Amino acid sequence: MFTGIIQAVGKVRSLQGGTDAARLDIASAGLNLADIALGDSIAVNGVCLTAIALADNGFQADVSKETLACVTPLHEGDEVNLEKALRFSDRLGGHLVSGHVDGVGQIVSVEELSGNRVVAVQVPDGLSRYVARKGSIAVHGVSLTINEVRGSTFLVNLIPHTLDVTILKSLERGDLVNLEVDMIARYVERLNSQE
Repeated sequence: MFTGIIQAVGKVRSLQGGTDAARLDIASAGLNLADIALGDSIAVNGVCLTAIALADNGFQADVSKETLACVTPLHEGDEVNLEKALRFSDRLGGHLVSGHVDGVGQIVSVEELSGNRVVAVQVPDGLSRYVARKGSIAVHGVSLTINEVRGSTFLVNLIPHTLDVTILKSLERGDLVNLEVDMIARYVERLNSQE
């Protein structure tokens, strides 16, 4: 479980494998790994991965076929948002994020607005029912508040701090992003479908 508050930006050192499975090596110099043990979870662009090796200011994780099919592709040299798993004693500054990506969205527009950026994201079929004005959503692992919904597109406002400490500063029209909808919305829908 995560909060969607990014702790560091890392870089993909290598990605070995193919569409069936891959091994990811992440340089994470800005992320303190002193309290991380093998088997611990680290979110990479919002994807919960298990650390299988720790070395050289970074970590390695295996990525399954299912995960590869559900998330944006990574390449050597890509920057990534990183967050260590939530501890019960941590503050919940964002919202509860499971690290299980629901789909891949596409950036429709990016507009500058008084030092902020307003980003419009098109959600894939089936996810728009979980997107609500003033609701929460994770975009590449970043906890954001939805400001507006227009059909299957939502708008978020990125403040200067978010732009400074995440990879969202580099978003451009046409880019793909990992999306995780608010888990409460998913459970509410499930409960309603049982009636």
